Amino acid sequence: MNPSIGERVLGALPVGTPQKEIARQVGMTEDAFSRALRGQRGFSALELARLAEVLDQDIHLLITGEPDPNRLVVSGRHNFDRETWARSIDGEQGDKAILSDVLLAYRQSETVRPLEPSRIPRDLPQAREALGPGFVPEFIDRLAALEIDTVRLSGLSTAYSLHVGARAVMVIPETGNWFKENFDLAHELAHLVLGHEGVLASIEREVSREEAAANSFAAELLLPEEEMRAQEWATVSPQDLAALIWSWGVSTHAVKVRLNSLRIRVSPHTQSLLDLTTQGLLRRYWKHDGLGDPITERMTLASARRFPAWLTETHVEGVAQGRIQKGTLAWMLGVDPETLEVEEPPAPTMSDSDLMSLLG
Repeated sequence: MNPSIGERVLGALPVGTPQKEIARQVGMTEDAFSRALRGQRGFSALELARLAEVLDQDIHLLITGEPDPNRLVVSGRHNFDRETWARSIDGEQGDKAILSDVLLAYRQSETVRPLEPSRIPRDLPQAREALGPGFVPEFIDRLAALEIDTVRLSGLSTAYSLHVGARAVMVIPETGNWFKENFDLAHELAHLVLGHEGVLASIEREVSREEAAANSFAAELLLPEEEMRAQEWATVSPQDLAALIWSWGVSTHAVKVRLNSLRIRVSPHTQSLLDLTTQGLLRRYWKHDGLGDPITERMTLASARRFPAWLTETHVEGVAQGRIQKGTLAWMLGVDPETLEVEEPPAPTMSDSDLMSLLG
């Protein structure tokens, strides 16, 4: 038998919080709240909306017992307090506004064409196979081939993975640190593959376990244990170590953490090299063939605002059709809407009779 709305609300109530306190936050009397939980009266739409907000629940799930197929599901880097069981993301309030704007861009695009579902790998081996060999320099493009989008924006405190319906989206901060960005991408891919639902997770579930699992996934994806153990860490030269860091596309800190987790011992000299910053090691010891400054080029790339090309093109098409206003397109491009020149439908003209009718 499918539980009633009252039973679903009762099951979502946080342990230890008096029902009268929940009722107060929702704007109900304690008696009315108690009777609604027992099915003796219904919840109004406004009461359910407030309950969903207070309980951090999906309102569609509370009403129907099924998750909203078009809901926005977010996963981000959480801090977890073991004493209070509270979970938080530094800068979460500011991030929510940015994520809402990203969601709006996707929702508006659906008025022009449906979202293609993402092909999320089932597990780590399938993820490695789907991304293909040497994927790190083309990480975002390889994800795009799986219909997994990457959005890069300034102002975010951390990286997030979202589901907009069946479309998976990674939203990452503009850090200017290409090496850190690769780990962020691998970490958020882990959340998608492992089915984590971040801020919608039940409060009884220890979110820190999901973070540890995502970190382990990312570490094995970028720094496979077999490859790490195959290295001669006791005798590796500074030049060879720098070449490894560059080819792996990860930071010296990530390599140190990985070595420690695998209990691989390194020489004091190698340890001192890994204590350098990533740029410090590369600029001092990495030798590359060719012209230009590849290190700066990759850092510059990680500093650039980014939206999927298909999403931008869809908005251009939507503006031309008159289905979308150009404000969101201008935001995606990082320009003033007043200076954005795109094709727009002509403004309707008024006939003389229409004008006389308006004036009359």
